[in-house]
Amino acid sequence: MPRTKVSDLPRRAVTRSAKLAALPIGFAGRTALGLGKRIGGRSAELVAQEIQERTAEQIFKVLGELKGGAMKLGQALSIFEAALPPEIVGPYRATLTKLQDAAPPLPAKTVHKVLTEQLGDDWRDHFQSFEDLPTAAASIGQVHKAVWHDGRTVAVKIQYPGAGKALISDFNQLARLGKLFGVLLPGLDIKAVLAELRERIVEELDYLREAEAQHAFALEFKDDPDFFVPDVIAANEQVLVSEWVDGTPLSQIISNGTQDERDRAGLQFVRFLFCSPSRVGMLHADPHPGNFRITGDGRLCVLDFGAVNRLPEGYPPVFGRLTRIFNQGDMETVIEGLRDEGFIRPHIEVDPEALRAFLAPYVEPTAVEEFSFSREWLQQQAATATDLRPGNVVRQLNLPVSYVLIHRVHAAGVGVLCQLGATARFRDEVIRWVPGFADDPDDSDDLQEEPLAS
Repeated sequence: MPRTKVSDLPRRAVTRSAKLAALPIGFAGRTALGLGKRIGGRSAELVAQEIQERTAEQIFKVLGELKGGAMKLGQALSIFEAALPPEIVGPYRATLTKLQDAAPPLPAKTVHKVLTEQLGDDWRDHFQSFEDLPTAAASIGQVHKAVWHDGRTVAVKIQYPGAGKALISDFNQLARLGKLFGVLLPGLDIKAVLAELRERIVEELDYLREAEAQHAFALEFKDDPDFFVPDVIAANEQVLVSEWVDGTPLSQIISNGTQDERDRAGLQFVRFLFCSPSRVGMLHADPHPGNFRITGDGRLCVLDFGAVNRLPEGYPPVFGRLTRIFNQGDMETVIEGLRDEGFIRPHIEVDPEALRAFLAPYVEPTAVEEFSFSREWLQQQAATATDLRPGNVVRQLNLPVSYVLIHRVHAAGVGVLCQLGATARFRDEVIRWVPGFADDPDDSDDLQEEPLAS
């Protein structure tokens, strides 16, 4: 398959703006068309559903064609996929995957120019050797393997030139589309979500801030029997140099690992996500398989701390409390708690049973001592929640800004666990690390955190 050329991707600001600007025009046309059909005798419900479907189709198509901020927004809104028919979200999800997996690398000449601008004309003096071909590429940067001047093998993360301007430009354009998203998701305060995502993206562009987060994780998990985080060696705003780590990518464990390997990797993965807010005061907010690997001694190595959720007080206690109450079957209290937290806005009413079906994939694994994740289980859950009635509960929910990254982590985390097909005592990790979940807080102290690595 031929490599995508840099010029093939819509990176130019003018191109992106034109694509985004076309969205409201298309929406206005569909609204007028819908009015005409209603005059012609079609029911308001059917017309509204058709407008929602067509609006969703165009939004997701444009977001999928764009890189940068638009793609980040699309990823953040993936929680709402259950509100949309599979013929819409299927191609969209495939487009995102293609963009993530096939990001075109910068040519060596451009890499050298960036390093000269960021490290000086003598940048080569920092390295004994530097590999021009990147080992990994993503939406805003790429990673090169090199040997530091003291002989250590290192990973050099370089930000694409202009990535920051492109991301901010996308978000400035997207902020104007609140009414459009309001048609698709009437319960969502899209302006607040966009503002939060924009702030987090600005942080993600600052490699010095990423270096601070990575160093904090590396210090906390230094000599940990279960986890390894490579420490930072040097950094500025657009170049980050850290320790190189060899290991088996989690994607290979997913595709070729034994059941024991997948079970242990799944438990390590969950433990890392749940224990980090308590131990570091931060949550790793980009938990896709490419950011994890298993080291030779069995530890889970964690990479890429550009996206973190700072939780100095740990997980919000209400999260654990509502999870426990959900398991006890008291949906009225759950709805009241979600409303207090801003997940259900004051003017919105939801169907308790529909809400239960939607929340099940996130809560069900905490209701039993041992749980088995699988793709089939996730597909069944998605089928239960997918119902494009105008009153669909997914479309009625809001995403409070303080939970944007937490929910992104949980949604992505469930997906990774289902890819692994892992079976383990995940409930124990929730009891141990998530405040408010245990009926008796002392129960969490009774659990022994035994190392998973052999």
